[in-house]
Amino acid sequence: MELKGLVCLAFGGSIGITFVILACALPQFNLWWPFFVFAFYILAILPTIIAKRSESRARIDLSIFLTVGFVLSSFYLPIVMARSQTILWAACYLTITGNVIVYLTMFAFFAMMDGDNFEYGGGF
Repeated sequence: MELKGLVCLAFGGSIGITFVILACALPQFNLWWPFFVFAFYILAILPTIIAKRSESRARIDLSIFLTVGFVLSSFYLPIVMARSQTILWAACYLTITGNVIVYLTMFAFFAMMDGDNFEYGGGF
């Protein structure tokens, strides 16, 4: 993987997380409920990392199913909170924008690593 690609991924992830933090920290919102989508960021990559080590097609399919569930949950959580008037709609839009950027960055990371035949626990 090139250094430029790694820098672009870091920049993209930083921008996405900044949108989510802005949805929490701006004075007109002043609620930290949208911050719960960070749990989904961690949970979304775990099945994919575990399935990379598996040869079983059933485990790979299960990991894809779980990953899609976590990704969709991170998009629907701010919508549900906005509809229940826990957060403002503007905070919901900022959170969804941050989600799009973060997940595109994660997708690009896995696409770049797959091209290099990178193994997650492998040696040098």
